[in-house]
Amino acid sequence: MRPEVEKTDFGSITIEGEVYDHDVIIRPSGKIKKRKKKLSKAVYGTSHTLSLDEAKDIFKPGAELLIIGTGQYGALHLSEEAVKYFKKKKCRVEMQPTPEAIRKWNESKGKVIGLFHVTC
Repeated sequence: MRPEVEKTDFGSITIEGEVYDHDVIIRPSGKIKKRKKKLSKAVYGTSHTLSLDEAKDIFKPGAELLIIGTGQYGALHLSEEAVKYFKKKKCRVEMQPTPEAIRKWNESKGKVIGLFHVTC
């Protein structure tokens, strides 16, 4: 079952009535987990550039689409290595500011992963 993302505000996201005050990943199974920002921060000094190691943590075999909420103001972006990794895995990536990305998530079908950055 794909959980519905109800809303986002700066610093939070509400999924199925539960408020999360951190970035989240939603698996194709519907499982919600905290984003491991430290994987990118260790490489780039910021969690606003998604590293190859974090891309590997996010991807699950069979996923067809990754919807990324880039933050309230669109600060998150992919490293060149992460872009290549998702292409190699044949996983399309759609990136939009988080308020728009949650609409895309709620309308999506198939094996989809969601990553939602809740600040910048």
